[in-house]
Amino acid sequence: MQAGPFVVRVMMMIWVVVLPVLLVWVWRTWEKLWLTPRRLERELRRQGLSGTRYRIFYGDSKDFVRLSNDARSRPLPLHCHDIGARVLPLYHNIIKDHGKISFTWFGTSPRVSLMDPELVREVLSKKFSYFEQPKLTPFTKYIFQGLLIHEGEKWAKHRRILNPAFHLEKLKLMVPAFSSSCVELIRRWNKMIPNEGYMELDVCPDVQIFTQEVISRTAFGSSYEEGRRIFQLVTEKLQLISPAFHSVYIPGYRFLPTPLNKKASQLDKEIARILRGMIEKREKAIRMGEGSNNDLLGLLLESNMKENEEHGSMSIEDVIEECKLFYLAGQETTSVLLTWTMILLSMHPNWQDKAREEVLQVFGKNTPNMNGLSSLKIVTMILYEVLRLYSPVANMLRKSCKTMEIGGITYPAGVIFLLPMLFIHHDTEFWGEDAKEFKPERFAEGISKASKVAGAFLPFNVGPRVCLGQNFAMIEAKIGLSMILQHFCFELSPSYIHAPHNVFTVQPQHGAQLKMQKL
Repeated sequence: MQAGPFVVRVMMMIWVVVLPVLLVWVWRTWEKLWLTPRRLERELRRQGLSGTRYRIFYGDSKDFVRLSNDARSRPLPLHCHDIGARVLPLYHNIIKDHGKISFTWFGTSPRVSLMDPELVREVLSKKFSYFEQPKLTPFTKYIFQGLLIHEGEKWAKHRRILNPAFHLEKLKLMVPAFSSSCVELIRRWNKMIPNEGYMELDVCPDVQIFTQEVISRTAFGSSYEEGRRIFQLVTEKLQLISPAFHSVYIPGYRFLPTPLNKKASQLDKEIARILRGMIEKREKAIRMGEGSNNDLLGLLLESNMKENEEHGSMSIEDVIEECKLFYLAGQETTSVLLTWTMILLSMHPNWQDKAREEVLQVFGKNTPNMNGLSSLKIVTMILYEVLRLYSPVANMLRKSCKTMEIGGITYPAGVIFLLPMLFIHHDTEFWGEDAKEFKPERFAEGISKASKVAGAFLPFNVGPRVCLGQNFAMIEAKIGLSMILQHFCFELSPSYIHAPHNVFTVQPQHGAQLKMQKL
């Protein structure tokens, strides 16, 4: 049976509409997957840059996963601080094979590695119209929100609202919360460790609990118990999702109704429910004339209300995301800093002895105070050296918004710059032949004179996006380390495996097993 003339005409009309749309879609897809990456590659190579060849769709993503998994299976020798090849294996290989300014591919985007501190600072100091945060993978965006990913006016407004909560005068008022949290840690270890002899202990979980307690107390004050519950849920979500970072990303996978995705969604809803209730309750109290309680949430809401009168405030959803970021940025980074500090002081007991002697000289057995913290020269040198060798955040990314010249090379819009702080911190050109050794004395005259090249120390970022919580983190780390040194000595356990690896931060893959002894 043949189709009538009317049906034929309808089909032809459909094709007249559909075919151009289909052709446009095919062309744009082809342009995105092949023509644009190849154009960018030709432009980079024309100017003398070297790197891997573009492979359609995945780029070097499969190699990234393969090399990361291989690195995770191979621990390092004890006392080896040359960790770059294990923490960032793909980028380590690219820089070794193609030079300090070279490129690799993340999907369809070229990533240009910049190892020159001056160029890194130039990129980080540019305004938003020049560089932006590259779009995060959906899995990463599922975890990190808030100030970390905002751009332009939204970032400026959030930063303006958050700034008052991190002024040094406000942080001084939080010192008792830091100390109280560490007292709990000391009490817990005193119960576990015998009066005579030692006990083998993985200090990672307890140090994480300490930093969680600090954030719970400083962020939520009287709502401390609710804060603890939030962080338990956030930690559960991190553990649930983290395996995805060691596999090839499949577009749309997080929207599938898998058990993992359902559980993650439930955790998100529960976190948001608790935070929303806390925020609404605190906002009402502040409007009724109660003070901010000098905790981060109260200071944030107070600042937000003031901003609303002048320029418009953050929404409750925005406040929720910033509260979650308090945990992720504040708890995780300080936790790994303290953990690596204890590991390195176990590897280098002479520095442990020097630090303890200084702490006892300044504080005796008394609880550390703000005035005394500024006198801890040796402790500060040690923390800086740990931040250099085991940077909590191994690298940063920035994406060019327009064609611009950096270091004599013209980069087109759409190029992503990889800024590998970890490699810069380990480079002998900037730090000398002993760059991969633990030598806190290099910071004896401060940060500015520690390296051969100015600006080679970048653990807290620089420029407009310099870490808002760096003073918070250093105060917390100094108090925590001082109180631990007052009460315990420690050394590496034979069961410790030296295996730094990169998840969200640079962490000891198999834990931090130490032999702890009471003083």
